[in-house]
Amino acid sequence: MRPFRYHRPTEVAEAVALLDAEPDAAYLAGGTNLVDLMKLGVQRPSLLVDVTRLPLDTVQTLPDGGIRIGANVRNSDLAAHPVVRRDYPVLARALLAAASGQLRNMATTGGNLLQRTRCAYFQDTSKACNKREPGTGCAARHGQNRDLAVLGWSEHCVATHPSDMAVALVALDAEVELHAPDGPRQIPLTELHREPGDRPEQETTLPRGALITAVRLPPSPVARRSSYHKARDRASFAFAAGSVAAALDLAGDVVRDVRLAYGAVAHRPWRAHRAEQTLRGRPFTPELAAHAADTELAAARPLEHNAFKVPLIRNLTVRALTELAGRP
Repeated sequence: MRPFRYHRPTEVAEAVALLDAEPDAAYLAGGTNLVDLMKLGVQRPSLLVDVTRLPLDTVQTLPDGGIRIGANVRNSDLAAHPVVRRDYPVLARALLAAASGQLRNMATTGGNLLQRTRCAYFQDTSKACNKREPGTGCAARHGQNRDLAVLGWSEHCVATHPSDMAVALVALDAEVELHAPDGPRQIPLTELHREPGDRPEQETTLPRGALITAVRLPPSPVARRSSYHKARDRASFAFAAGSVAAALDLAGDVVRDVRLAYGAVAHRPWRAHRAEQTLRGRPFTPELAAHAADTELAAARPLEHNAFKVPLIRNLTVRALTELAGRP
């Protein structure tokens, strides 16, 4: 591991200034992803800016009925929060489907959003990886790509984003508060993560030095009937082979509103807008749910070893929506 310096600021502006001034610096929160990558030699920061003492660790109810989640709120605390469990159950279930209890006690909201891919070629410094070392190629594209992308990938990168929490937040129309060197701003979470294109090393749209300070969830009646379905190779502590965050509001049998997002299928959490449009305003049936998923997945380009993800996501979509609709 490369020697590094360590600093623990007490103010957000101080943290941002430290990172902005040093190209190889990195923020440290829970460290559940960064420390592993440092041990593997994938990331070699010259300075760690520890943000755990910043006052960003509360969940606040907003006047409009939404909530504001501080970037340092631990995943376990967020999953157990009574307002989250009542008003946004899809988020609580996504968090509880991730990692282990010990890791959830350490992992933070901001860090979870910014965790890096679990692609084996990214983590192995002896293999070609454009994300880790631009211009070296993508060994995963014609290698062991079972767990990698079927949507939105490019010839430069086929990695997937590993977060469960981010999939739920994308479905809930979350916004991200960040503090950049030129001041604070908000962006929709759907604009935080990038598709790989020809610059897969640029995983987000965050400007250099920017620190995520909070996530905002708007009031959402549809979110009260919501769920998260995750398929994985073992029952616990495994990354998704595919996942679906779903929320459904029916007026009788007619779909009044719906939210869908897919995980483990792309470089970013995938909001399924086409599927939502197919469902809205029509009487719900499992057959309609399957058709909606097919509409979204028509753009899928499976790799050699992961074509199973297309029917998997289709079936998870049908299961999630049918359960929310109260159908057998």
